Amino acid sequence: MDRTESTEGGSPAAPTDELAFDDALAELQRTVAELEAGGQPLEASIALYERGVALHERCARLLAEAELRVQRLVERAGGALAALDVRPDEAAEE
Repeated sequence: MDRTESTEGGSPAAPTDELAFDDALAELQRTVAELEAGGQPLEASIALYERGVALHERCARLLAEAELRVQRLVERAGGALAALDVRPDEAAEE
């Protein structure tokens, strides 16, 4: 599902597996906003949704890899990684 789609400006979007986390997250946020705004033809909405799913998967994969790296660093330093809360502040308050 990493085929290249067009972005809002009509230029080709980078394959999701080439995006850094911050770039993928920013594009995911723009994609969600565009879908929420509505007004697109059905096929365009489906393409946006597919891109959003691919971006979400990329972000989740990068976060999982980062968590594993942190766990390994802590273990190598001789510590145990207790329950590490990596949620944003507003999510942690719920």
